[in-house]
Amino acid sequence: MLTFRTLFVLILGAVTLAAPLSAAPHLQGEARVVDGDTLDLDGLRIRLFGIDAPEQAQSCGADGWACGRWATQELAALVAGKTIRCAPRGQDRYGRVVAVCWAGAADVAAALVSMGAAEAYRKYSSAYIGAEKAAKSARLGIWADRHIAPAEFRAAKSLRGPDRCVVKGNVSAKGEKIYHVPGQRDYDAVRISAAKGEAYFCTEAEAKAAGFRPSRR
Repeated sequence: MLTFRTLFVLILGAVTLAAPLSAAPHLQGEARVVDGDTLDLDGLRIRLFGIDAPEQAQSCGADGWACGRWATQELAALVAGKTIRCAPRGQDRYGRVVAVCWAGAADVAAALVSMGAAEAYRKYSSAYIGAEKAAKSARLGIWADRHIAPAEFRAAKSLRGPDRCVVKGNVSAKGEKIYHVPGQRDYDAVRISAAKGEAYFCTEAEAKAAGFRPSRR
């Protein structure tokens, strides 16, 4: 028996060959939340188009606030008990359907960006830049303190392996202990040497506890 997921993938493939993806059938049903920007609709993984939410294991700010888990919870609250309708825009490299989704009349991605639970993913769309600017101006959610962009967090994680510790604790030539986070000007140039007492930390709070201060640039 064909599952909903298999049937949709077959239909999507047929539509892709014959017409733009905008002509693909809309998805509809109750959704399960996978993470801050990913839903599961009857076994079909859907990546919300145009936004990027903090990763599940990601923390934000100097106090190590679990912003990734919070973003996931906010998405769960948005879709809870609602029929979700999604319009496919394509597929990503992981085989997920990339789509714009609505909970009732509300654009789910727009709602997440507006509350500071996700960034506008400029690499793929400019649709949510205005909502991001408003959330950033109001210091909502992830904009309340310094945070690592989700894309930078993923890139750093791929370099560091499964430990996901991307805060660099560096000891300067004067012996000053300074930590750097992805996105800062000198981050990529900093090299870590355990022999000098330098280290990677998973959060800014860990770096501070070890006696490191934040970089001023």
